[in-house]
Amino acid sequence: MVRPRAGRALDSGRLTARGGLGCGLLLAAAGPACAMLPGLAGVLLATTLIGVGTGPITPLGFAALASATPEERLGQNMGAAGLGRELGYAGGPLLVHPVAATVTYGFAALAMLLAAGPSVAPVAGSVRSRRS
Repeated sequence: MVRPRAGRALDSGRLTARGGLGCGLLLAAAGPACAMLPGLAGVLLATTLIGVGTGPITPLGFAALASATPEERLGQNMGAAGLGRELGYAGGPLLVHPVAATVTYGFAALAMLLAAGPSVAPVAGSVRSRRS
């Protein structure tokens, strides 16, 4: 439900890729933090936040990548992006597992990792602009 709406908002100019990605990562980071809460309410809140947070990440990220890629390298870059996404699906649990002495610590580590994403984006953007 979130992905098509995020794509439409980007297309119409109501949302920027950077803003949407930052919001998505922060919402997704709040999900595992809520999963540490006891009871069913924590689990339901966590799944909702993770779903709504991750919804815009793929379409907005891929759209930003496609718009910044020269046409002659579009297939290569989008293929690499797809591979990176698949590695994330497989590697995410492997990354969280070593710190997951308990499920709570694993969720805390995942939440911190996701929350760090928006703080890295401005630094990466300034490094990229200096190279141009």
